[in-house]
Amino acid sequence: MTKILITRPMPNAVEERARDMGDITFRTETAPLSADEMVAALRDFDVLLPTLGDQFSAKIFAQVDAPRAQLLANFGVGYNHIDVVAAKSKGLIVTNTPGAVTDATADIAMTLMLMTARRASEGERMVRAGQWEGWHPTQMLGLHISGKTVAIIGMGRIGQAVAQRCHFGFGMQVVYVSRSAKELDFPAEQCGSMIEASGKADVVVVAVPGGAATKHLINADVFDAMQGHAIFVNIARGDVVDEAALIRALQYGAIGGAGLDVYEFEPQVPAELIAMENVTLFPHLGTASLEVRTGMGNMALDNIEAFISGQAPANLVD
Repeated sequence: MTKILITRPMPNAVEERARDMGDITFRTETAPLSADEMVAALRDFDVLLPTLGDQFSAKIFAQVDAPRAQLLANFGVGYNHIDVVAAKSKGLIVTNTPGAVTDATADIAMTLMLMTARRASEGERMVRAGQWEGWHPTQMLGLHISGKTVAIIGMGRIGQAVAQRCHFGFGMQVVYVSRSAKELDFPAEQCGSMIEASGKADVVVVAVPGGAATKHLINADVFDAMQGHAIFVNIARGDVVDEAALIRALQYGAIGGAGLDVYEFEPQVPAELIAMENVTLFPHLGTASLEVRTGMGNMALDNIEAFISGQAPANLVD
């Protein structure tokens, strides 16, 4: 019987389905696997279902000469925590869960955008602290989103879903940066560089994959190109952004604010960001709805089921 390790607690429906798929071990801790746990998992299980934070690096794979594991069925579309080249060199294949996360992550982008533009977090803190003295015409004036320009950095599934919401929901003009032009059902201008796109926008949204190729893709040059009132939103991966450069841009007023769901060294969030009123901070909520997390879990199980039955999983990572 196939031995399967699920590295984090899952929605009930996912765990119930998984029980019928093999000899299942459910790890009950919510923290990432330690290095020793990852090495042991590669030695002792046929299939692993890891997720964000389980850092299956080349160093980990190097410690296991002949792993028993043959599949890493990642829970999540992002897989920058897995060294795919090192995994393949040890005979493992890697899958992920694209598609299931698209709408939920795009919704979080819009939430961050609106909360930052309209100073919603700041206002809620004021009310909860008993400091609200009543309405007046110049209180907490923010940025009106409707009709403004949004720049989407990375026009894949999630980027397109954000752009669609911006255009149809708020009448925003869309500019974007992508390796190829996209066929869309709404007007959008492809820009030649992030600098060009960022300079045109009132809101910049990052929606690129994580990994070595995109680490610190968003740096001081991008923040310097942005308009002084513009808002920066990150729903990608934390290390896509040079966090120190973002903090400097906010401290010196180079940009108007930021909405962040991810952080370069999460779960650590810099004290400088926490102290800023013009920054909205979420605890990586991108896919945090029961329906979406259940869908992600079922997609990961679909990949495992296909593998066990000798078929190619639908969501192989190259």
